[in-house]
Amino acid sequence: MNLSIDDFDYELPPELIAQHPSEKRSASRLLCVGLDSIADRRFSDLPQLLSPGDLLVFNNTKVIKARLFGKKETGGHIEVLIERLLPGGEALAQLHAGRAAKASP
Repeated sequence: MNLSIDDFDYELPPELIAQHPSEKRSASRLLCVGLDSIADRRFSDLPQLLSPGDLLVFNNTKVIKARLFGKKETGGHIEVLIERLLPGGEALAQLHAGRAAKASP
């Protein structure tokens, strides 16, 4: 199966994106994609979906509050997107401003 980046480009209405975890974690939704089907399941269904020899990979990454908004002294808006926290209290980030941002003295 040959995949391209376009295979992952689709419309996802904002109201379908969970903003908070389910109260009962096992009731979380699970999208089950087969060769010829797509099914909306629950996380509690996972054991029935696995077969001997399947590989289950756990992702223990944590979401950080990565978008910061600010205002420049000139009144312009600025946005910082933190990509990764680094040792020593530093971060790798992207900066977006209407005009080039200047470092404060």
